[in-house]
Amino acid sequence: MGRHRIARGLALLTLGLLTLVLADCTSPAASPSTTPTPTWSLAALGDSIPAGTACDCTPYPQLRASDLSLPGGPAVTASNEAVAGFISVDVLDQLSSASAPIDAVKAARLVEIEVGANDVAPSSSCGTDAACYQPKITDLNVNLHNIVHRVHELTAGHAVTVVLLDYWSVWLGGQYAHQQGQAYVDAAASVTDKVNTVIREVAAQTGSAYVDLRAAFKGPDYAYDETHYLATDGIHPNAAGHQQIAAALGEEAQKRMQP
Repeated sequence: MGRHRIARGLALLTLGLLTLVLADCTSPAASPSTTPTPTWSLAALGDSIPAGTACDCTPYPQLRASDLSLPGGPAVTASNEAVAGFISVDVLDQLSSASAPIDAVKAARLVEIEVGANDVAPSSSCGTDAACYQPKITDLNVNLHNIVHRVHELTAGHAVTVVLLDYWSVWLGGQYAHQQGQAYVDAAASVTDKVNTVIREVAAQTGSAYVDLRAAFKGPDYAYDETHYLATDGIHPNAAGHQQIAAALGEEAQKRMQP
């Protein structure tokens, strides 16, 4: 019994913000010798980052599910419904009309959402004028609120944790951005800051968890060069980048356990 309590304590610390979720997954009246290992699922929504484009690796939603599947504890599966090229309204439409994503979210105890970069993709009309992208950022704010609201509608009746993730750069990052010139670097930083501010504020306003991937990739002062986390296209994370995102998700879970 003492060994079981220790193992359970470690599981709770690792799972962090999912403590209440896991409680729903076990049956106290069942015999451990006859009951199969309980399972629960996470669902990932968003664009090419969670979808794993260009990484030739296991994307972070699946990595996080594997991390959460502790020996002797619930098995966690990932339904990755992210789609390359999606903007925020595409995710909202997906949750209104696509059966597979809707079913995945309905069954999920954890929903990870990362979307917004494609909403403000560089355009020939705006170029490096960061202020020109503001209407798109305003739309993102509205859509993100509606996405989170829709997730809670679909998961009504059981506990769910919603996590919003932001971006290290919504355009090219690291040395790939610097190759485009200083005006590009400055505009990318400004637009990224505006998008990330929206994501952070929506998380706070909706009671969602928030993961600062700019800090995870660029350090607490956003001063490090994140090139080593990027695929050769300069936009998407490589295998190390997806590992870093999965680790940042785990750190956020543990922070929520602090008094």
